[in-house]
Amino acid sequence: MTTPRYARAVALATKAHAGVFRKGTTVPYISHPLAVSAMAMEYGGDEDVAIAAVLHDVVEDAGREYIIPIREEFGTRVADLVMGVTNIGRGSWRENKVEYLAHLARAGDDVLLVAGSDKLHNARAIVSDGPGVFAIFKAPREDVIWYYTELASIFTARGAPMAAALSETVAKMKEL
Repeated sequence: MTTPRYARAVALATKAHAGVFRKGTTVPYISHPLAVSAMAMEYGGDEDVAIAAVLHDVVEDAGREYIIPIREEFGTRVADLVMGVTNIGRGSWRENKVEYLAHLARAGDDVLLVAGSDKLHNARAIVSDGPGVFAIFKAPREDVIWYYTELASIFTARGAPMAAALSETVAKMKEL
């Protein structure tokens, strides 16, 4: 299913996230996009979707200038998928999340596949890290729970393949 394009995407993501760690941990950040990409493939994504998943945080975290090499190296579809899951808001935390939720409610299936895999991996990390994890967020626990509850509702309503797993994980998150 994957070709050398996928390996080049992993290399680009590794470069973009070099020296970065998951919030509040010593886990190299690259583990997250790799996990998201694996999930996207497990839920039926093709190579372009898997590549977009491994690159999904590059523009948001490493800079908008990365969209040019992504488009040149991996094509318009991958670049559009990456931008479709990128959340660079200009408002408050909540305003940005409301805007992103509205975007997901109408986004294409492949964007949902990447975004849902991303949110599922993040939700599982929150549950795994335990209740103290909420201290590292820019928003209070209640807002984080609200956001993930809304995400689960959208993915469920849209029939996204990871919706049940996300809903189950969000239920566990609420117990923290």
